[in-house]
Amino acid sequence: MESHPLFKTKREIRALLREGDLDAVARLAERRRRVLGDLVPLTYHPDACIAWRAVEAMGLAAARISDDDPDAVREQLRRLFWLITEESGAICWRAPEAMAEIVRHRPGLFGEYVPIVMHLLLEMAEEDLAHFRPGVLWAIGSLGTLAAAHLDEVLPAIVAALDDSDAQARGMAILALERVGRGDLLAGREALLDDDGAVELYEGGTPRRSSVGELTRRALGVAAGG
Repeated sequence: MESHPLFKTKREIRALLREGDLDAVARLAERRRRVLGDLVPLTYHPDACIAWRAVEAMGLAAARISDDDPDAVREQLRRLFWLITEESGAICWRAPEAMAEIVRHRPGLFGEYVPIVMHLLLEMAEEDLAHFRPGVLWAIGSLGTLAAAHLDEVLPAIVAALDDSDAQARGMAILALERVGRGDLLAGREALLDDDGAVELYEGGTPRRSSVGELTRRALGVAAGG
């Protein structure tokens, strides 16, 4: 079975993600559209490096495919949204991040998904949102100025996440506020500056560990120890 072309392609994608050659994944997707779907299970691979690179590669691959076949990418966005819902029976924890990566590469084609991703903060049941909240907040930060145009309704939920019991959610809320241009809302929150809660980041193609305090200081332009 491992010699079947389908398995060969999946092995090739995993190898490229390990090497960090995301452009090669995108080029492969141009020739084999199913690569876009093959990336989905890799977004929740136990190796965080592969998982995050799969998210990033999905955006690059979708951008290339959309030049000739935007409907194929729209179908992928619909599938990712479905995978977030309880009805899917196959929860994809990084689906919001993947959707954001696709949209930010081609906002002119898929901009209608910006508010859809953002409103997950308001529309999901709390028991589900507890798992998805950090990812949705990351997605909002990834969308940046695209998200800023739809911010009014969602902003209170982002600010509320600064007090979440989950350090990852607090960290992603800080990141979202910084990237949508509302880092000013962190001013006066002294507790966040000293918050050593661990936060997993993906920056520069590599996962790394940070803290709520580090992200707050960076957003406010405060030097460490200052």
